Formats: sequence, C-alpha cells, structure tokens
Amino acid sequence: MNATKERLIGAAKQARKFSQAKYSRFKVGAALLTNDNTIITGCNVESSSYGLTICAERVALTKALSEGYNQFTSITIFAKDGHFISPCGACRQLLFDYAPDIQVIMTDGHEVKEYPLKELLPLAFDDSNMD
Repeated sequence: MNATKERLIGAAKQARKFSQAKYSRFKVGAALLTNDNTIITGCNVESSSYGLTICAERVALTKALSEGYNQFTSITIFAKDGHFISPCGACRQLLFDYAPDIQVIMTDGHEVKEYPLKELLPLAFDDSNMD
C-alpha cells in the first residue's frame, strides 16, 4: 500500500473517533483527498430525526467545498474493524455532483477495496438531466 493511502486510512480512522452516533452507535469516518494532496476529514453526525443525519462522506465533502476546495481524487471510508462500508445513495450522488471521477477507497482496517465512483453509481443523474 502506498503512503498516501496509508495517510488517508489513518485520517479516516481518526475522524471516526469524533462520530456523533448516539442513536445507531454506527460510527463512520471519511477522509477526502484534494488534487493538491490536502486531506479533509468528516464523521457521521446523527439526529433523532434520522432523515437529518449526515454521513461522514457528505460531511467531508461539504467541509472541503466550504473551505474552497473543489477538485478531489479519492475518498476513504472506515466504519469498524472487519466491516467494509460503501457510500449510501445520497453520498454517491453528492460525490458524483462534485467529483464524478473520484476513487472510493473502503477499508475494514485490514484489507482495502477501491472502486471508481462511476462504477458504484452507474447511470448517475447529472447535469445533462437538468436541461
């Protein structure tokens, strides 16, 4: 594994520690890599009204966008040892809106799986649907 992936996995694991998952107890951390190699992290933040819950991936992306970053190469997701977690549909769509060519890296703490976002969201809704 290369040093950048190791940094991303470490950042996602660290971000998971800040998760606000008092209802589900399902803690997730994400680390988003920008084109200039900056890592922006996020964790899930739950609400008692589950529809208002924000996933770690969306926290990282909106945080990055709000800080002026707009080009991304990959996002790493870590939930807990022994379990791979992929982005939910809402996260896939928002990531596609701002980073359609991003690589999605998932780790269970031991192994790594990597997929292009376009493979995880085939036939995505995009700007062409807005005409």
